[in-house]
Amino acid sequence: MAGAVAVPAPRPTLGKESLELTEVAMTSLENRPRTALLVIDVQNGVIGNAYERDRVIANIATLVDKARAADVAVLWVQHSDDAMPSGSAGWEYVPELERQDTEPVIHKTYGDSFEATDLEELLAERGVGRLVVTGAQTEECIRSTLHGALVRGYDATLVSDAHTTEDLREWGFPVTPEQSIAYTNTYWSWAAAPGRKGSVAPTAEIDFSPV
Repeated sequence: MAGAVAVPAPRPTLGKESLELTEVAMTSLENRPRTALLVIDVQNGVIGNAYERDRVIANIATLVDKARAADVAVLWVQHSDDAMPSGSAGWEYVPELERQDTEPVIHKTYGDSFEATDLEELLAERGVGRLVVTGAQTEECIRSTLHGALVRGYDATLVSDAHTTEDLREWGFPVTPEQSIAYTNTYWSWAAAPGRKGSVAPTAEIDFSPV
C-alpha cells in the first residue's frame, strides 16, 4: 500500500549462551513498571516539510488518545536552538496536537531528549521503565533519544509510522526520507542491551500495558 512503512520481522539477538529471540519488555530499571508516550519535536519548524507530515501527526494524535485512555503518561519534548528560538513561530507545536495542562513539557537543546533536561526525573517520578517514542526528526532527535533511553536502562519502542523527517539530500544526506525511516525501523528492531531492548511496532499495534 502506498505510504505504508513496513515493520521488519524480529531478528535473533545474541545472548550469552545461544542465539534467541528477545520477545518481552524487560527494563533493567527496578520498580519502574509503567510505560510513557514520548512525543518529540512535532514543531512547526521541524516538521513543516516532513515526509507524510499529516499522516504521521494523525498517528501521533491517535497514540496520545490511546495513552490518555489507558492512564499512561504523555510527555512532550520541545527543541530550541539559534535557528528556532524559544517563543518563535517555528518553535511552537503543530496546532493538530494539543497538550493537556497535566502533561509535562521537556525543553531541550540537544538531540538526545535526556541530555541537560529533567526527562529522567519526570520518568522516575512516574515509575516509567518503557518508552514509546514518536516524533521528528528520524535520523537526529529520534535516534539520539532511542539510544539515550537504552543506555540509561529503558526499553524503547519506536512507533514505525509515527516518526518522520524531511528530505536532507540537499545537505549531503545520501538517502530519501522514506529510506531513512525504513532503515531506522529496521535497525532499531534489533537493538538490545543487558536487561533491556528496543522494539518497533505500528500505531495500531501499540500496547500500553505495564512492563
